[in-house]
Amino acid sequence: MTFDTLEFSRRLKNAGFTEQQAEVLAQATRDHVTDEMVTKSFLKSELQKLDQKLESEVEKLGSEIERQSMQLTIRMGTIAVAVVGALAAIIKL
Repeated sequence: MTFDTLEFSRRLKNAGFTEQQAEVLAQATRDHVTDEMVTKSFLKSELQKLDQKLESEVEKLGSEIERQSMQLTIRMGTIAVAVVGALAAIIKL
């Protein structure tokens, strides 16, 4: 997107502004619009940063899921051993 300062200045002059007022206002408006614009390269850069951060977080989440899965497996094995031991004790009675 471009800001046509010449056309903007012409419109201001046609509305009654002096040439100096029109030029200063057109330049100030262009500067403000340019400062607020987001470029494709900026967006691409920001998206790449977010993508890298997301990949990192997904890796952390995957590691945490694996850790929790291992803990659950150990707990279930412990419960199974305890149940078998309890059944063995009951059967001996």
